[in-house]
Amino acid sequence: DVIMECLREMQIDRKLKEVNIVAQWESLMGRTVASRTSKIYIRNHVLYIHVTSSVLKNELIMLRQDILTRLNEKAGEQLIDEIVIR
Repeated sequence: DVIMECLREMQIDRKLKEVNIVAQWESLMGRTVASRTSKIYIRNHVLYIHVTSSVLKNELIMLRQDILTRLNEKAGEQLIDEIVIR
């Protein structure tokens, strides 16, 4: 509890949650999606996903809201406001 309070005071807790979401991408989305994801990062409450398959890109675009909900639930707060898929 003390460590979490220190992280909140230094405003590092949000960044740690972002790093955790990116690190758990494969377990959250599955091996198939993760293997076709070349780059993933969060900047200014926007999740950027670079994929190598146009078919997967279309699928992720259709599931964008579900993915957003799942990631924010995993983070325990409204960490991501938008998803950009490239």
